[in-house]
Amino acid sequence: MTGYDGAVPPVVVAVLGPTASGKSALGLALAARYGGEVISCDSTSVYRGFDIGTDKLPVEARRGIPHHLVDVADPTEVYTAARFARDAARVIREIHARGNLPILIGGTGFYYRALTRGLFPGPGADEDLRSRLNRVADRRGVERLHRMLQHVDSTSAARIMPRDRKRLVRALEIYLATGRPLTDHFRTTASLITDCDVVPLALRLPAELTAGRVALRVDEQFARGIVGEVQGLLARGVPPDARPFGGLVYRQVMEMLGGVRDEAATRALIGQENRRYARRQLIWFRKEPNLIWFDGPGERPETLTRVEDALAARGLRPRGGAA
Repeated sequence: MTGYDGAVPPVVVAVLGPTASGKSALGLALAARYGGEVISCDSTSVYRGFDIGTDKLPVEARRGIPHHLVDVADPTEVYTAARFARDAARVIREIHARGNLPILIGGTGFYYRALTRGLFPGPGADEDLRSRLNRVADRRGVERLHRMLQHVDSTSAARIMPRDRKRLVRALEIYLATGRPLTDHFRTTASLITDCDVVPLALRLPAELTAGRVALRVDEQFARGIVGEVQGLLARGVPPDARPFGGLVYRQVMEMLGGVRDEAATRALIGQENRRYARRQLIWFRKEPNLIWFDGPGERPETLTRVEDALAARGLRPRGGAA
């Protein structure tokens, strides 16, 4: 791998966008050409053992390029956006110290924002308030909390899954405790990498192309053994309420194993939920400042060419001998 000769200020390239847009392929190609190391920006890929449902790139497919913040937490841990921001900032500095280019790849917009714009620590836990919100969810369904959050903080509601009880409760708790939505609090936070020049690249696809790519991905996940992966995790003692089991693909497979629906219906639901998630990701990233948008998918040669032109305009060029 060729070296990154360093720029002042030091540069971080981010490859962002919705699910199935080809971020990994584009990011890997950039890492090979620019002397880069990959930093995953995905809230489920941090967990060990959760591989197929997160589409982790196998080690043998990484072309010898280091990948960071993958498989760094046990399934029973709570890996937060704040922890990601600290870990990613540390890794970025380590990569720069080696003379290489950090390339952030992922679709978890909240993680990207935590790193580049900072996080609001929030008030301490209010157990009475949390109990009241949890009672609402018990009586009327978790989706009721999501509708409540949409009413007071539509931006946070766009990034939080409708059944992610813990995050919904926390977002509503902050609003009810402070009188201000979580989104407003974030506007006063500071980045952990203010000394870096972040070049944020974002991919987008037409909805019909996303739908086809998502359907293909779901078929591949089942062919690779997503059901066996989930059964193996449970057999090894990972509790059913472990946080990563609440993520896309894993939640639906867990419900299938519990008899909620059959495999055909599960595949269809995973596809539907992924399409909805892609729309929410696009909404989130469209609100991020300074993103440089490209029509994907990311693995197409013409996409890479356009990205290289954009990087050249920022003073970055492929290193000699890069693939």
